[in-house]
Formats: sequence, C-alpha cells, structure tokens
Amino acid sequence: MNADQKMRQSTSASAYGARAGTGAGSGAGDGDPPGRVRRFWSERRVPAGIVALVVAAVSGLLLYDVAAVRSGRRAMRWRDWLADELAARPLDNAWMVAGAALLAALGVWMVVMAMAPGLRGLLPMRAPEPESGAGAEAAAAVRAGIDRTSAGLVLRDRAMEVPGVRSARVDVGRRRIRARALAHFRDLDEVRADLDAALHEGIRQLGLARPPALSVHVRRSAKSKG
Repeated sequence: MNADQKMRQSTSASAYGARAGTGAGSGAGDGDPPGRVRRFWSERRVPAGIVALVVAAVSGLLLYDVAAVRSGRRAMRWRDWLADELAARPLDNAWMVAGAALLAALGVWMVVMAMAPGLRGLLPMRAPEPESGAGAEAAAAVRAGIDRTSAGLVLRDRAMEVPGVRSARVDVGRRRIRARALAHFRDLDEVRADLDAALHEGIRQLGLARPPALSVHVRRSAKSKG
C-alpha cells in the first residue's frame, strides 16, 4: 500500500461503551433508569435431555451387567477388558494420566457450560422506566432483547443513509460493533464522521443495556480510485 492509499483510508475506534454515561451514545441522557440488566439464560432442554439419555443408558448397561454377574453369568467382555487394564496399569502410566486429564477437562467444561448464560446471539435491552401505580410491577417484569443479526441489519441500513457510502457491512458482537464502509464520493474523513455519528445514534435508539464499543473503518472503493 502506497502513501496515497494510506491517506485515502480513515479508521475511527470510538469507545462507546467506556463513555456510556456521557455523550450521544449514553442512555442516561434520555432518562433511562440505572441498574443492571442480566443476560438471557438458555433453558438448554435439548443438551440436558441428551446428557440425561446418555447417563441413563450407561447406568442401565452397568446395572444390567452387575445384576447378570450376581446371578451367576459371565460379565461382558468390555468390562472384563477394562477391569484387567485398570488392574495391570500403574497410576503413573501415560494412558492413565491422559484419560484422567481428559475426563477432568470434560467435567470442567460441562460445569462451565452449565453456569454460562448461553444465548450469545441475543443482546439484552434496557428495562422500561418504572411507573407508579398498578402497572409498575408489570413494567418491571418486562424484559426485551434483540438478535445480533437483526441489530446489524438495522445499523447497516443506518450506514447506507449516510451520503457518500456506497456499501456497508456491520458486524455486531457482544462487546464490539465493527462497521466497514466503501465511499465513492466526498472526503473520507467527512464520511467517517457522519457514519460514526449515525451509528452512535442508531446504537442509542436500539436501547441496549450494555452498548458495545464501536469501530468504524471507511475506505475508497476501487472503482472510485480508478
């Protein structure tokens, strides 16, 4: 990339989340009530059902084999082989250590996944303002969220309304929003400033409980360069 191309590119990283209490990106200026809004928790019915079925199947198989041995029958071959291997190998054997480490890591991973909220694609929105009277409890019970993909589409439409923007792409993450745009006329700094302001206003209107940081990157399109 030569010096002229570098001069034609402009990058702005706006710490929107860090200054959530001031400026255009703040919800406090709109009278939004302070307070912590928790993320949505996944019910995890399908994973819990799968784990329950696997545990039930393994437990039933072991119980059947133990009952068969108690009744005078021979144990299953796989249980004889497993018992012989565990009895013959010392505790410092490489396979024993590797198996124990794998089982421990699997257990830790399952505990972490069980304690994590899940639903990473859903961004929580601010709670409504408290009301006085009979509707206060109902308003406090309302929880809203927006899908990250939908939020990205809304912000992309905002970006396309900025004069000079030829195309735009907005990727919404849980902690950062990355916007990339191609400009085909106007000065890049002007396009970037207008795009930055438009996206900050769009994020504010989304009403997110934890507005992510915003990163804006604008460059000249190849057709405009030619």
